Amino acid sequence: MKITEFKDRFPDEHSCRIDFKLKREKEGVICKRCFHKEHTWLSKRYQWHCKGCGFRTTLRSGTLMHDSKLPLRTWYLCMAFMGMTKKAMSAHEMRRQLDMKRYEPVWAMMHKIRKAMGQRDKRYELFNSVELDEGYFPQATPIAIKLKRGKGSQRKKNVLVMAESTPLENVNTGKKSSHCRFFKMKVLQTGTADSINQELRESINEKAIVFSDKATNYIDIAKYVEGHVKIKSDKQSTNESLRWVHMAISNAKRTLLGVYHKIRGVNLQCYLDEFCYKLNRRYFGDRLFDRITIALASSLCIHAD
Repeated sequence: MKITEFKDRFPDEHSCRIDFKLKREKEGVICKRCFHKEHTWLSKRYQWHCKGCGFRTTLRSGTLMHDSKLPLRTWYLCMAFMGMTKKAMSAHEMRRQLDMKRYEPVWAMMHKIRKAMGQRDKRYELFNSVELDEGYFPQATPIAIKLKRGKGSQRKKNVLVMAESTPLENVNTGKKSSHCRFFKMKVLQTGTADSINQELRESINEKAIVFSDKATNYIDIAKYVEGHVKIKSDKQSTNESLRWVHMAISNAKRTLLGVYHKIRGVNLQCYLDEFCYKLNRRYFGDRLFDRITIALASSLCIHAD
């Protein structure tokens, strides 16, 4: 959404509240006391009145905005700016654009929006052919601590990257290519097979076929999917069989390094959630803003802290 269009659609707080009400009702409002789904809207109070037990649900209750004191239009502006840029925007720049004095509320607001993006993408499984590999992302560490170097360095965070690729073949020329639909990136606490298997079960459908290199921590993948194809890691496999995961790792590193420079390991997953959310909806154009508001409307406040 362009900023001129945003100003026309959401000129005040009331217009943002009505839009968010419609988004929440579309996703379904559930009473947290009796789990009833039928409500009456109290327009003067901006609340839903449960027809089952009479409990009232506020506009932000149950979402990641439930404890925020910022106006809803500020949230909408933040989502608009995050959706306008193809890459990312730092919290310092967002604070400047929103004309806010303090950095911390803006940083927290952006992180909650990223968490909502991650929760939305978590609903989807990867099907068909799935490329899988690990990327090592640099993280900020205290200068006083002496850290080891290399692949297992404490300066880097291990990230499992998955890409749902569909092999394509031209019937006239016989030339083979591939198209990628969906990406997922998960920060691993450890690089062990158990940690990878856990993420695999949550992210990939059991009928999928997984392509990976011959790393020893991928030894159990075949137990959880239809098939596991191990490929020798070299230049050819990088350009063909594992093309999309390596492209995603390269683009993610470039984006994070260019905008945020260094990220604490505890926050890396949120930034990767934003990167994957935008990448998975790269063809949405101006519709991306509405998809972000839907993600926030359906978000769960159990992850707000």
